[in-house]
Amino acid sequence: MPTLLSARNLMKAYPSNILFEGVSIHVEDGERIGLIGPNGSGKTTLLKILSGSLQPDSGEIVQKRALRVVYVDQDDRFADDATPLDVVRAGIDDDDSGMDTTTRASIALSKLGFSDLQRSVATLSGGWRKRLSLASALAKDPDVLMLDEPTNHLDLEGVLWLENFVRQVSIAIIFVTHDRQFLENTATRIIELSKAYPGGSFEATGNYTEFIKRKDAFLDAQRAAQTSIASRVRRDTAWLQQGIQGRQTRNKTQVVAAASRRDELKTTTDRNQAPSRTASFAFHSTQRKTKKLLALQSVAKSMGDKQLFESLDLTLTPGQRIGLLGVNGSGKTTLMRLMSGDLDPDSGNIKRADNLQIVTFSQHRESLNQNQTLQEALCPYGETVHYHGHSIHVSGWARRFLFDADQLSTRISNLSGGEQARVLIANLTLLPADVLLLDEPTNDLDIPSLEVLEQALLEFSGAIVLVTHDRFLLERIATEYLSLNDQGDAKWYASIQQWNSARIKAAPPTPEKSKPAQPAPKAQTPSKPGKLSYMLQLEYDGMEEAILKAETQVEHLETEAADPALSSDHKRAATVYSNLKDGQSRVADLYARWAQLDAMKNSG
Repeated sequence: MPTLLSARNLMKAYPSNILFEGVSIHVEDGERIGLIGPNGSGKTTLLKILSGSLQPDSGEIVQKRALRVVYVDQDDRFADDATPLDVVRAGIDDDDSGMDTTTRASIALSKLGFSDLQRSVATLSGGWRKRLSLASALAKDPDVLMLDEPTNHLDLEGVLWLENFVRQVSIAIIFVTHDRQFLENTATRIIELSKAYPGGSFEATGNYTEFIKRKDAFLDAQRAAQTSIASRVRRDTAWLQQGIQGRQTRNKTQVVAAASRRDELKTTTDRNQAPSRTASFAFHSTQRKTKKLLALQSVAKSMGDKQLFESLDLTLTPGQRIGLLGVNGSGKTTLMRLMSGDLDPDSGNIKRADNLQIVTFSQHRESLNQNQTLQEALCPYGETVHYHGHSIHVSGWARRFLFDADQLSTRISNLSGGEQARVLIANLTLLPADVLLLDEPTNDLDIPSLEVLEQALLEFSGAIVLVTHDRFLLERIATEYLSLNDQGDAKWYASIQQWNSARIKAAPPTPEKSKPAQPAPKAQTPSKPGKLSYMLQLEYDGMEEAILKAETQVEHLETEAADPALSSDHKRAATVYSNLKDGQSRVADLYARWAQLDAMKNSG
């Protein structure tokens, strides 16, 4: 495959921190590159440098002439009074395809599933806002598409749709994500930014499983190299410490080589220590032995005119871990608020064990005071945190969650999303709990933090109710799944695979080709036979067949227009889109003519 873009020895630093240095990367046509790394390693910065919106401090970037690179931010920001058509149309320029921006925007939106192009953007869910961002990007006809955390704030169905989209698009895609299942199912190559590697990065061709295998082999070899170098440095040190007679035989080359090996040992040791810095925590279980912690009996809840669920029965027991499934807006967060006591059911009963301790993680993070410093958020009183019967100084407590001492004076509002998530988790681990209600706790967490969170949840002896789009974590944690179908029903499943199969079967089938609807019958009034001339009667009799034929041609053109390969053939694309527009006009004209002939036939 031809190389579209090459970057060599990139370095980017800020006054108090070197994000990365010596990073090299190349992008080939049609490949899907997953970019991963710990929070703060510079993934977003690297994407912006590659897209041209940010300049590196050093290094060079070489790209194919007239290369079109489009970057899609992790936050989908639109004016609330805009429509999808407004958003996409505003982002594209006139080209030589012969199509105006409205037509190009309409085609891009239709490819992403939009049918109502004039609805307010403010009414779109998170999943549809992400689709709108992608439609806006694709309308620019990119050669390379860069997606920054595209799965964040999507529900599970949205992630599944995005996964399918990424696999089908034929252009090169680079995406930053911490979703391991998404990486497993979409990536053809994975690159990790980390100071654990020479040059600041490590890459492997293949999916996430292949990447982990190659990464582990490399790190094992690097640790073995450290042992070997350390042994040689010890011999060098002994030699350098010999007496006068030994010093007389030394030469300058040997001394320089010994110094070089000491530097190499330090560099290798620093790289080997880099991956070991991970968060360290556990949730505080009360070890309660009560068999029934919380029970919902025939519970119903509506929001406005929408019935979220009814006749819902659910019982939580120690060790039970429920994964909640359903599209955004189906009632998952509402169900958690009913369990916590923040809301009351419309009908039914909720029984809680005496003095039940419920700890809640909210995806909206409203419990964090954005004006507080990190120290105030981690330790509101004094400088000591009491954790599982032990006293820990706030600086030591901060280090457990990967914060440095010089960050303690930083305001919460200046922390990244991943850092704020770690603050919330730190606060939750201090609270004794019988039940953990976790609403999207994985948003913005890097993979090492996710692995620690998984282990902490597996070791928690109480009950857990978990909402997350991270299938990897969900499959490891949940013992059963409750799905809310957004139509007032709830159903239990044994696995995500069982739920997904049922979801696909329940999806509305593609409508079969049917005859065009007959014009609405008019009131029975006497009509004069023979009102149409012979030629008009022939035309009228052939209208149904003509419309069917025209609609079939439009269907073929729509299928061709949806072909991802079309984006790389501009001349063919212009022809197809022009023919599609003409075909749609032809169908509309035929329906109008049929209605005209029918009115003439029944008049009189």
